[in-house]
Amino acid sequence: MSAALTDWYPAYVGLGSNLGKPRRHLESALDRLAALENTRLVRCSSYYRSAPFGGVEQPDFVNAVAALLTQIGPAELLGALLAIEQLHGRTRDGVRWGPRTLDLDLLAHGSSHIDEPGLTLPHPGIAERNFVLLPLQEIAPELELPGLGRVASLPVDWEHPRISRIE
Repeated sequence: MSAALTDWYPAYVGLGSNLGKPRRHLESALDRLAALENTRLVRCSSYYRSAPFGGVEQPDFVNAVAALLTQIGPAELLGALLAIEQLHGRTRDGVRWGPRTLDLDLLAHGSSHIDEPGLTLPHPGIAERNFVLLPLQEIAPELELPGLGRVASLPVDWEHPRISRIE
């Protein structure tokens, strides 16, 4: 494991699940995020139910966004997210946008603007994915995303795909 950064950076993680017991997968993932070294789980959005993205026939997803403060760099944090997915039985079988036990996406890390193989920040789908944008607007409306602007100013399309807050 690489050395921690000396400063604390805000980071945002999208969570999603639609297999098994999705809410339990998200709750367990939040516990694991909170337990990461040199990282603090600061806040989590409400849970949202959303229609699947990408046209593959599958159950609805449960989604949320978590806010972290971390001294872990973006690449190392992404590696930790992938390890948490694997602990939840996530397999990457090549089917894009298919069903999954757990999906963790690094949405933003400080003011990082990265475009490398395997890591793009901010996450390229934030503005087009209601299941990410709406929970992110709930917990970080003033967040400035490099190249996108302020989160609160990004429009939510309530009709596509269907999304609703879970009470």
